Amino acid sequence: MADFSHQTVLLNETVDVLRPGAGKVIIDGTLGGGGHTEALLARGATVLGVDRDPVALQAARARLAGYPSFSTRQGNFGDLLDVAADLLPVDGVLVDLGVSSPQLDVAERGFSFQKEGPLDMRMGDTGRTAAELIAEEDEAELIRILKEYGEEPFARPIARELKRSLPTRTLEAAEVVKRAVPRKAWPNKIHVATRTFQALRMAVNQELESLESLLAALPRLLKVGGRAAVISFHSLEDRKVKETFRELVGTCKCPPGLPVCACGGQGDFALVSRKAIAPSDEEIAANPRARSAHLRAVEKIR
Repeated sequence: MADFSHQTVLLNETVDVLRPGAGKVIIDGTLGGGGHTEALLARGATVLGVDRDPVALQAARARLAGYPSFSTRQGNFGDLLDVAADLLPVDGVLVDLGVSSPQLDVAERGFSFQKEGPLDMRMGDTGRTAAELIAEEDEAELIRILKEYGEEPFARPIARELKRSLPTRTLEAAEVVKRAVPRKAWPNKIHVATRTFQALRMAVNQELESLESLLAALPRLLKVGGRAAVISFHSLEDRKVKETFRELVGTCKCPPGLPVCACGGQGDFALVSRKAIAPSDEEIAANPRARSAHLRAVEKIR
């Protein structure tokens, strides 16, 4: 079995938000290394771990075999209405939108622009690889992907060079980006291929589409009193979560003093915290990959 150890981000903060306990049923929609799930199980919750990655599922089953209240299913967190239909509604839903360290660090998975491997980037074992996406989509669509998912200012020349070269290996793709971006325009703090690889990964795994499906399903996933927690690492994802949570909460326009909302503007959810919860300086020092993490949560109140 492949190793799938991973440093869990915002662990204590996530557990505090989800309030696990005996009798509580929580779905971890991005099981990964199982760090969040283990902490939830230790507090007495029953947890269903869902992941697209069969390697992650296998490792988590071995790691958490001592918990009879733990089970797993392979699937996409955007499909929880189907994947966990028999359990709904539940007391908590968690998704961590970051890529697990084992996925980034294993060259054969094709996520890293610093390790030689096939240009794959799939979190699961089905669907198109990044190399196939580049070969099959036209230049205009690649430009859109790089702009929207990577916020890449040189999307046009990078897309043109990708279509010309059709890379099938990670280091080959990184060299394509280097050729397409003028040397004086390379960013100082990140690798020049960072945004391109991020964008391709998000497109290959349909990450934003999955997030939108999950957010739309929250009213049916949660019981009254249930909470949803989302950890994001990308501004595009965090903005989508923030906007959707604001819509779920709604805005009451009734005059002050009314005992209940009569205007219909107040939604069925309440924010657990007004602002996103960020990692502590100590966590960032111990795990630099946590620096861009944001945790947002809502509770279904009726």
